[in-house]
Amino acid sequence: MIMDFKKLVVLCEDELISREYASMYYQKIRTEWDRLTQWMEEHQYTDFSEPIGFAYCDEVFGDHILTENISKKNQIRLRAVRMLISYQKHGDFEFRTPSVERIFSGDIGKTIELYLYTRNVLSLSNETIRNKEQYLYEFHAFLNDRGLSLYDLNVDIVEGFFASMGYSLASRHNSGSTLRIFLRYAYDNELTKKDCSIFVLADSYKKHCKIPTTYEESEISSMIASVERSSAIGKRDYLILLLAAEYGWRTKDIVSFRFNQIDWDKNVIQFNQSKTDIPVEYPLLSSVGNAIIDYLKHGRPKTDANEIIVGADTAKKGQPLSPPTIHSIVSKYMRKANIKNWMSKKHGAHSLRHSLATNMLKNNVSMPVISTVMGHQSTETTKVYLSVDIEKLRQCPLPMPELHSSHFRWEVQ
Repeated sequence: MIMDFKKLVVLCEDELISREYASMYYQKIRTEWDRLTQWMEEHQYTDFSEPIGFAYCDEVFGDHILTENISKKNQIRLRAVRMLISYQKHGDFEFRTPSVERIFSGDIGKTIELYLYTRNVLSLSNETIRNKEQYLYEFHAFLNDRGLSLYDLNVDIVEGFFASMGYSLASRHNSGSTLRIFLRYAYDNELTKKDCSIFVLADSYKKHCKIPTTYEESEISSMIASVERSSAIGKRDYLILLLAAEYGWRTKDIVSFRFNQIDWDKNVIQFNQSKTDIPVEYPLLSSVGNAIIDYLKHGRPKTDANEIIVGADTAKKGQPLSPPTIHSIVSKYMRKANIKNWMSKKHGAHSLRHSLATNMLKNNVSMPVISTVMGHQSTETTKVYLSVDIEKLRQCPLPMPELHSSHFRWEVQ
């Protein structure tokens, strides 16, 4: 963890530049860091920490979380400080400024904190950890407000918690999964005398009940064509877009793409997917192969990193990219290509993955082949993409049979 305040600011500043934040927003954030620097000097602080950052926020604009009454100006000032805090703790900016402060108290809180710091949890992405923390905090608050402990749990109490939260089906499913794993952990580590996970009943939520965001082939082509490939960053971004659009790779597979995954003699790319650990193999397309060579020869900075795609012209020069950076890169070129309504839809690398599968279906590629490209274990997982191909759905309705019964009347309107 980087404690030196000045070094931390430099790293965060370089991260802002790397993600190509708008210049006006960048200047506002940088101005607030200058104010914080002056405050740190007045208090003779050289090292930065979360308590110091919170103390600054509380003293200067009254709070360190996002409240309803905070002004737009102070929202940005608060965001600037919390950027430093989250980057120091997790190596990444938090997705949004929280509107509640999650403080775990009592025996339940201690048990939850122990769980959140276990090795299995810490190996997850920051976003997944934050989601777990949110659901567990809401459960913790529910029990504390009612003077209940984990020893009191039963089906009625757990169901009462879900009812009180008014969760959507998806949130109910995710919260239930989080509680079940946590309660099983508590029992396995002898923090509870009984396995309370059995009180979290299964729900009827279907994992893939939402229609995924997709883009037309022409939109994706225009996005890739908008990359200025004469610069080092352009060569890198072009390769990233090809991996997402041509292969449908997930963000984590893009950032962890390594030299030893390419077999140049056989013209294939082989690796185990980061999400499922399922081995996959892709043909080394000429477009991708040439993009890799161009990037290695003319765009990639000198580095000992095993990952092919690395940072450029920042404090993270030569270091592997973080998943949020991939999202920012994809969003940048959607904006540059003037993709219609992209801001109102999902616009990260995963939307290109969905688009690849959907467009393959539109081109009459069979479901088993699509499943193989996506790296799915079963075609059942791939069937979600059927929901977005309207032309295929129009072929499904059965013709209405002629009615000859006196009990029914058929009128043409």
